[in-house]
Amino acid sequence: MSDQRSLTLNENAKPIFELPVLSGTTGPDVIDVQELYKQTGMFTYDPGFTSTASCSSTITYIDGEAGILLYRGYPIEQLAEKCTFLEVCYLLLNSELPDNAQMQEFEEAITLHTMLHDQLSYFFKGFRRDAHPMAIMVAVVGALSSFYHDALDIKSKEDRDMSAVRLIAKVPTIVAMCHKYSIGLPFMYPQNKLSYVENFMRMMLGTPCDDFVPNPLLVRALDRILILHADHEQNASTSTVRLAGSSGANPYACITAGIACLWGAAHGGANEAVLNMLLEIGDISHIPAYIKKAKDKNDPFRLMGFGHRVYKHYDPRAKLMRATCHEVLTELGLHDDKIFKLALELERIALEDDYFIEKKLYPNVDFYSGIVFHALGIPTNMFTAMFAMGRTVGWIANWDEMIADPDQKIGRPRQLYTGATRRDVPAQHGTSI
Repeated sequence: MSDQRSLTLNENAKPIFELPVLSGTTGPDVIDVQELYKQTGMFTYDPGFTSTASCSSTITYIDGEAGILLYRGYPIEQLAEKCTFLEVCYLLLNSELPDNAQMQEFEEAITLHTMLHDQLSYFFKGFRRDAHPMAIMVAVVGALSSFYHDALDIKSKEDRDMSAVRLIAKVPTIVAMCHKYSIGLPFMYPQNKLSYVENFMRMMLGTPCDDFVPNPLLVRALDRILILHADHEQNASTSTVRLAGSSGANPYACITAGIACLWGAAHGGANEAVLNMLLEIGDISHIPAYIKKAKDKNDPFRLMGFGHRVYKHYDPRAKLMRATCHEVLTELGLHDDKIFKLALELERIALEDDYFIEKKLYPNVDFYSGIVFHALGIPTNMFTAMFAMGRTVGWIANWDEMIADPDQKIGRPRQLYTGATRRDVPAQHGTSI
């Protein structure tokens, strides 16, 4: 909404043009530059869109300076403590927390759509066994659109809701199948009697040889991790989903685009990089040398899982993940494990060392999530797929919001061209016939 203010840009104190200033319900105001080119013949230049709002949204709010994260106005700390992941999914999709009847209906809808079409199981066999799970996931999620022609009208709210249910329900099944395929074990089909997270853990970690008995503390820990990853405003993958969706692409294609973006080491691959870093350090005795490298501005090495682009204070998700991490390690008796000892020592240094405190390089959510996944027996190459499973609902909520937005238009960023100006091909160029 606009508060009727305007920004006047001046040249030698002489007004040139005015731009409206818009205000949201909270957070900094924004300058509306939609008419900038029309008035001035100039565009703005903002690599990485670090100072540009690409849309308006009612879903998630972040205050990086204060360390605040809200889903639909609710603090992440309260949601992680009092809600289940599916309750948070309902909230993100519908703006409000569900009552008992709404929750029962939503859970039943999700449960009844966890199975994959049987023909998709053959799709996996086209991949090498050592294919990265994210490569398989990108292909399989994208292929879902070929099985659900009945609900691909993006202008239909009913179709969009059905696509949301199918994606939230089927992505955990796909993630588990990616893992089972890579290790040569049979796929585990979902069981309707289990909860969302129990079902996933059984498909992921169970085998047909044994009855899988879920550990309630571990189930709750993974449920909390999914809540913490459910959405995070206009990050790279969410912006990718919106950009793909702006062209009118179907929801499965848009979520596939988000998964592909998340695959990057600077985004969803960060928790995988944390474990690889710990393996590289190898032993607690090597930590001082790596800390020295991290402090050396001339050394390209940096500690993975520390600091955050948005949060200039402690990442609120990291506080919750830290508590979850220690609960899991205690439950499984892993505090004496070599990798976890390394991680805990790095954590101690980051929280006590003046250099890290001054630079605000606190452990972030990726640092702890990788440790928890490792403790649960989830392979390192599956970490990003786990992230994608949690983030799917955030992508869908943003996609749905964008499609319903009357101001929505196809994304078309501008550029600052720095290449050659117009030139002619030399007359002697080419071969005479």
